[in-house]
Amino acid sequence: MAFGVKVKNIKTKNTYSIESLYDAIKDKNFTAGTPSLTKHGMATVITFPALDSQNQVWIMKSGFGKESQKFSIQKSNEAGMDNVAKNAAIDSITGGLFSLGGMVGENTKKCEKLVDATAKELSEMNL
Repeated sequence: MAFGVKVKNIKTKNTYSIESLYDAIKDKNFTAGTPSLTKHGMATVITFPALDSQNQVWIMKSGFGKESQKFSIQKSNEAGMDNVAKNAAIDSITGGLFSLGGMVGENTKKCEKLVDATAKELSEMNL
């Protein structure tokens, strides 16, 4: 993990868009919880319930194009259109200290373990 973001990469057997990958996994029980499709800025990502505003497991499509066989599972700030502005404002007010909070603490360690578990569970699905 570097700078509060942990990333695990997986490669699927089949090619998926983020939406079709979500359809393939939405009914699976993950250690990280139930997946959701979330709009985050210009991107759509698969997210799991946030532990707090700085610790959430995301699945993102890697590479260019609508479909891919490569996906990244990562620890990040809570996704969502409202959360982008809120987190940026808090970071600005605290002079960057808010971002530092996402690099340490009990939820950070728990979220890192959830990234590992989610990557393993996805790989075991033979998608």
